[in-house]
Amino acid sequence: MRTTGRLTTAVAGAALLLGCVAGPSAAHPAGTKRVLVFSKTAGFRHDSIPEGIAAVRELAAQGGFAVDATEDSTAFTAKNLRRYDAVVFLSTTGDVLDDRQQWAFEGYIRRGGGYVGVHAAADTEYDWEFYGGLAGAWFRAHPAIQPATVRVEDRAHPATAGLARTWDRTDEWYNYRSNPREHAHVLASLDESSYQGGTMDGDHPIAWCQEYRGGRAFYTGGGHSKESYAEPAFRQHLLGGIRWAIGEAQADCRPENGYRPLFDGASLDGWQQAGPGSFTLSEDGTLTSDGGMGLLWYAGRSFESYSLKLDWKTEGDDNSGVFVGFPPSDDPWSAVDHGHEIQIDATDTPDRTTGSVYGFKSADRKKRDRALNPPGEWNTYEIRVEGERLRVWLNGVRINDFTNTDPSRSLREGHLGIQNHGAGDQVSFRDIRIRELP
Repeated sequence: MRTTGRLTTAVAGAALLLGCVAGPSAAHPAGTKRVLVFSKTAGFRHDSIPEGIAAVRELAAQGGFAVDATEDSTAFTAKNLRRYDAVVFLSTTGDVLDDRQQWAFEGYIRRGGGYVGVHAAADTEYDWEFYGGLAGAWFRAHPAIQPATVRVEDRAHPATAGLARTWDRTDEWYNYRSNPREHAHVLASLDESSYQGGTMDGDHPIAWCQEYRGGRAFYTGGGHSKESYAEPAFRQHLLGGIRWAIGEAQADCRPENGYRPLFDGASLDGWQQAGPGSFTLSEDGTLTSDGGMGLLWYAGRSFESYSLKLDWKTEGDDNSGVFVGFPPSDDPWSAVDHGHEIQIDATDTPDRTTGSVYGFKSADRKKRDRALNPPGEWNTYEIRVEGERLRVWLNGVRINDFTNTDPSRSLREGHLGIQNHGAGDQVSFRDIRIRELP
């Protein structure tokens, strides 16, 4: 009788755990994005897991998605996982999935599923190569809990867009067995001089994202303590990572190496204003257009073959653009007449809307519309110039491929600039950086 009772209790407990993943919730309308929070542990167990689950539920109410939570690995079937837009591995540890469950999860990711790893998710499934690649790096060790300075490297991704360039907070700071920078896009890294016990030779990523085997993967090393989940900045960081993983926000998560800043948020050395209007530089390192029609251009030198990246944001139906390949001049119309503009404008004709080479070639509008974040959110352009070929990526998606044939507008050498279009247009820019190509 006692054995039967214990078995009944175990079955009931499993049913309660699985009950939240067995069918759609009446509280959420059809089409609502859904997230599964998985927090099974086969090693050390963090006492912050309940606070983490509660925080994700609260963030879901804020973000407009639904949440189920379980520690039962039998939820990892192909049929059940199809119901979710992302799975959050919340401080999981050790071997938590068997072979069949791993196979189901691999298939889920390959079909476009999302993964969010939090803290000890990097201390999970060491013998599963696919998972190691998905998480980005495995945990090695950690020093004592202590304050540290986080350097925010990407301020356009929704997980980090609301942060300052440095973020001081207390956590259990993991060292990893490998550096994910070569295959993942690093969002934030630790300043190892700001705390004791960092062992990654001064390049210490702590949050990153990547497109992986058909799916999306976001990882943050934060979240050890209960207090983390009450911290507004960390909550927004986690919410942004989930929103990107479920496809509610877009970002460029390709690896980014070898770029140097042309505008780092602190100084406009090398830049000149041509024509009327100006740009206002805020304390958080954002340039915002004011009046016009003018052009803030980089006069420090011209460029030939390069990849230019920059982050931009509109507040509504605003107009601006990025000019490339024009000769030096104090007249902004020189750039209009002799360069090419990659447009930022929501409502003009196809060859004059966001992502177009203004007046010459429309963006692929279907791809552009899927990749574009709405007004009020940051976007990232990559503008790549090689010879007379100009390609444009929006949030990591290639949306334009144009070849110039006009010798008066040659792209083979020229300057770069951002437009302040007029009094009614307000567009912001951040983190203008360049990588010169062979």
